[in-house]
Amino acid sequence: MTWADGGGGPIAGVRHTRTPHDFMMLDPARSTAAGAAVTQAIEVRKGELMTTAEQPVVVLVHGAFAESASWNRVIQRLHDRGLTAVAAANPLRSVEGDAAYVRDVIAGIGRPVVLVGHSYGGMVITQAAAGNDAVQALVYVAAFAPEPGESALALSGKFEGSSLGGALVAYPVSSGGNEFRIAEDTFHHQFCADLDAGEAALMAATQRPVTEQALTDGLTVSEPGWRTKPSWFVHGDRDLSIPATALRFMAERAGSRGTREIAGASHAVGASQPDAVAAAVFDAVGHIQG
Repeated sequence: MTWADGGGGPIAGVRHTRTPHDFMMLDPARSTAAGAAVTQAIEVRKGELMTTAEQPVVVLVHGAFAESASWNRVIQRLHDRGLTAVAAANPLRSVEGDAAYVRDVIAGIGRPVVLVGHSYGGMVITQAAAGNDAVQALVYVAAFAPEPGESALALSGKFEGSSLGGALVAYPVSSGGNEFRIAEDTFHHQFCADLDAGEAALMAATQRPVTEQALTDGLTVSEPGWRTKPSWFVHGDRDLSIPATALRFMAERAGSRGTREIAGASHAVGASQPDAVAAAVFDAVGHIQG
């Protein structure tokens, strides 16, 4: 794994708190000063609980040809560190419509959030974060980080190296236009070559197709979310869907606070490299908590 900018380690600002029982172990016969110390300790603990209540919720937005369970391994690691996570079911219909749905999810949570997007999900979180005070930070996981007017299709073709077009199956949908999925016989190689064949077959069967409109829609907000929110990036150098050169370009353009590029990792980096993805999220949470 190569690193651009430091990061990682324990989440800044998260403290181990004592239980009320711990405080009861103090001798009640101690001096008034000791009693005052107990009172002060309890007040500190109250403050810590309030801090925990304000801890951001991590909202994970999958991309095309994936679904919410693709985040399972990342979520397990977030839970292990005491973080709350919500995997939103991205409709994959249009950038504006999908972003509006994610904004509804954020509003329903009612707490600050760290938005995490994979692949096309990067388009959605960039749009959803614009002008949204609840969004405190962004994490791009092998994801698009567009400028206004840029589409996923345009960004993926900006640099050589993507073989996704040849792996797609297209068919018309009743709402108009076409929908795409990755052909089952090419899914493993194209999307998740660093996972075993059995898991790849399950992912191919549960993939959610994306509309042509979603892939060709340009970002419609005047100021992308990454321009006003701190962002972190993580991707693999064997990504066959979005070339690593494109991912590096977008991370640099967005002023990434920390970029992880993982040797040998595929496009499905959340499933194959959950430790690295979770570490990027921890960096974002740590930054928010100071």
